[in-house]
Amino acid sequence: MTDTAVVPPDVLTAVRTKHRALWALGDYPMLAAEVIPGLGPVLVEAAGVRPGDSVLDVAAGSGNAAIPAALAGARVIASDLTPELFDAGRAAAAAVGAELTWAEADAHALPFDDGAFDTVLSCVGVMFAPFHQTAADELLRVTRPGGTIALIAWTPAGFIGQMFATMKPYAPAPPPGAEPPPLWGDEAHVRTLFGDGVTDVRAEVRSLPVTRFASGAEFRDFFKALYGPTIAVYRNVADDAARTAELDAALLDLATRFQDADGAMGWEYLLLTATRR
Repeated sequence: MTDTAVVPPDVLTAVRTKHRALWALGDYPMLAAEVIPGLGPVLVEAAGVRPGDSVLDVAAGSGNAAIPAALAGARVIASDLTPELFDAGRAAAAAVGAELTWAEADAHALPFDDGAFDTVLSCVGVMFAPFHQTAADELLRVTRPGGTIALIAWTPAGFIGQMFATMKPYAPAPPPGAEPPPLWGDEAHVRTLFGDGVTDVRAEVRSLPVTRFASGAEFRDFFKALYGPTIAVYRNVADDAARTAELDAALLDLATRFQDADGAMGWEYLLLTATRR
């Protein structure tokens, strides 16, 4: 287990720089809008967001959960390490008449007061903060006692979890003490992270229907072009044609195994809500 005290400041600084650049690669807002738009409303509903609530969306990207929360009448701050994503979020919010605030923030060190929010959300976002205990402690800190923490994360066994497992042999080495993102999709892991800081934990594994890709090759090429982590892995092996070809084949095989005869896939995720003690 990692905690704030043992993550050196220079490591956190390096991670911030690397991850901000990583998520600015490609076009994550397009991917979020075309492939996973349904996840944000699911999370907002599960969190029970109400008019007038103060809501923080952590690692909000372009507002997949923050915008539905604002439409529910909440006072919302969408925070993310990569402000390059905010322009697309502002445009999406304006298109539906949602008003919210956008703030640059690292999930490992949120620039908000203790207990500042009624509800803290993260939709496949905080899972990518590599120091899990540090990030979990921050989620707890900024949620008021009796407030709600609500998360969606890809599971280790599901499609995206398996995609990261497939890419791992081709990826750069993670920083010391980092933990894999899909662990946030494991209920036992998240319960351990929050410990006795929460009560009333409710967790459910669900599946997101994905029909965007007609073939495994279309999925692979879409993610190669638009998804920051996949782009970064390909760049890591760009000078090795054989390794690049192996990665191409591995992602094609993965997608093909998960698709049915019509090309549809189910992407498994954990939906977890808890009350701040």
